[in-house]
Amino acid sequence: MRLPTLVDRLDETLSTAGYADVDASANGLQVGPDSGTVDRVAVAVDAAEATIEAAAEADADLLLVHHGISWGGIERVTGRQYGRIAALVENDVALYVSHLPLDGHPELGNASGVADELDLDDREPFGSLGPVHLGTIGTASEPFSASDLRRRLDAFEGSERDTRVLEFGPDRIERVAVLTGSGADWLDEAVEAGADALVTGEGKQKVYHEAREAGISVFLAGHYATETFGVRSLAGRLEEWGIETTFVDHPTGL
Repeated sequence: MRLPTLVDRLDETLSTAGYADVDASANGLQVGPDSGTVDRVAVAVDAAEATIEAAAEADADLLLVHHGISWGGIERVTGRQYGRIAALVENDVALYVSHLPLDGHPELGNASGVADELDLDDREPFGSLGPVHLGTIGTASEPFSASDLRRRLDAFEGSERDTRVLEFGPDRIERVAVLTGSGADWLDEAVEAGADALVTGEGKQKVYHEAREAGISVFLAGHYATETFGVRSLAGRLEEWGIETTFVDHPTGL
């Protein structure tokens, strides 16, 4: 497939333009030519020298990631930025990035993937940021105990540590809000939506007291582990479009 055609198709599928005013990430094609063809795509959570090199070793024409290399612009191409861009250019690997669009996409997004793994039904958008949503909230097909939900999260691919639990909610967990990565700032919205628990990747110091005072449990399942779902789902969509894919797994343990 022609690279511009693929970029346009990804942008349309992910509604990339709708996040332009709220996302610091420069979503879309971050590094690449104006033309060219794409036969194989490597997908990964992060754009780093390790994943770029793995994409090159896999003979990928494009690396598709959740976390790119441009956050609010690149003023100087030196140091770490130079190393990453040089690795892309020298290996003739283009870079496509989808940050917030791939968090909240109702079908392909990270939160949707977590909700699928947890068998959440009756889902609704959750995690508002301006005109868009970054997560989902739904009802467990069968109620969880805190230990049951923790075990399910610990089983996620890329999970290299035990899920941390702030267990301040009810013993019977039915309504679960999901916002992957760093989603602790949406705790109040989860409470207002009637959630018994918030599942996210990592937390902040203040979330302990906020959760305790609000009577809601918070599950910190790992930033990386909760954000493999989007790129893997996109890999499946790319396969449907006739493009060969490979998943570059590089867990951070965080």
